[in-house]
Amino acid sequence: MDLSSQSRFSNRVADYVRYRPGYPPQLMAWVHGRLGIAPQARVADIGAGTGISSRLFLQAGHPVIAVEPNAAMRAAAEQWLGGEAGFSAIGGSAEATGLADASVDVVSAAQAFHWFDMRAVRVEWARILRPGGLAVVYWNSRLLEATPFLAGYEALLLEYGTDYSAVSERYQDDATMRAWFGEGFVDAASFPNVQRMDFSALRGRLLSSSYAPAEGQPRHAPMLEALRALFDRHAVDGHIEFAYQTRAFAGTLN
Repeated sequence: MDLSSQSRFSNRVADYVRYRPGYPPQLMAWVHGRLGIAPQARVADIGAGTGISSRLFLQAGHPVIAVEPNAAMRAAAEQWLGGEAGFSAIGGSAEATGLADASVDVVSAAQAFHWFDMRAVRVEWARILRPGGLAVVYWNSRLLEATPFLAGYEALLLEYGTDYSAVSERYQDDATMRAWFGEGFVDAASFPNVQRMDFSALRGRLLSSSYAPAEGQPRHAPMLEALRALFDRHAVDGHIEFAYQTRAFAGTLN
């Protein structure tokens, strides 16, 4: 993970905490069922950000070490989850976690995975996983054309986003993930996931994105005006639905 990707969310932490989507309950059912991971398994949540993915495992009973290089995001995770039994957080990158050899049962990597150096993290995660431990990689992929609203939102990002075309939907495809796990590949799954939002939440969701122009930048106000118009065209009972597909992959690395 390069330094620019580590710092690009620093001024968006509050919106990220409040408005980014979580993950559907089917994901944890898959982790415990299909993958057979015990609820007491120790999890290293890599690129944990503000703790959305860490909370998922904590609520299911897992002890979790959140590894996050961005100090502002890590502080938000500690403020949110610091009182939870079994939670701890450390400053470290995906490629150099700072964790001991064979010290965790599961590596969890969520939305940040597409920023990582895939070769370097494979080596590092194989080192920190106990022999036979599982890496579980998952993310929410926005459905770009599923509804007229989502198609309009995509067009808005293309028009106003600062570097949206460079970073949008960079997530790996199924073939790439299977090849990354190699012979250790165990399973893949996908689940529907929906956020239902009023305009305030939609605005916060947009501003949590690193490619959204920040306040004071020339395209910030026009972008929000366009967002308001898009919302007004498609809202039903004061809300829109933001649809994702949660994609998940698991396997051994050692």
